[in-house]
Amino acid sequence: MTAFVALLRAVNVGRRQLRMADLKAIGTELALGAARTFIASGNLLFTSSLDEADLRATLEKRLGEHMGADVPVMVRSAEEMAETAAANPFADEPGNRVYAIFLNDRPTAEDIGAARNVTDERMALGRREIYVHYPTGMGQSKLKIPAAEKGTARNMNSVTKMAALLADMR
Repeated sequence: MTAFVALLRAVNVGRRQLRMADLKAIGTELALGAARTFIASGNLLFTSSLDEADLRATLEKRLGEHMGADVPVMVRSAEEMAETAAANPFADEPGNRVYAIFLNDRPTAEDIGAARNVTDERMALGRREIYVHYPTGMGQSKLKIPAAEKGTARNMNSVTKMAALLADMR
């Protein structure tokens, strides 16, 4: 069994509300081991013997049925979350000002080059992430990264905490 986290895109913003109790219940219904949630932004931690592609497809299908709309999911293993936390190129900055934008595919330099409204933000490529440092805070930023529309962002405080929780599930 491998420990994983499913990172859901665009839940609990606007009208797309998903109770974390419902998310945990979906994980249990899908026979995901030790299913639990972490904060209310759509993070499901669990164990499974399935591979990432099967997990993503299964979760997206069931969440779509539950929500009545597409819910993109990014899946990472415990090892990958630890690597994402360790590879943070802005580790000297406050964790609440640095985000990893999780994607299903490897980002490219063109993805960063396509960013609009860049002011004081700094960006860097990860394996399947784009790291962004928001010196004045994400809420104040007008930065638009087109590739991010296919992913979901979590601040490094959350990434680090989820990596630790997943390590304990192995």
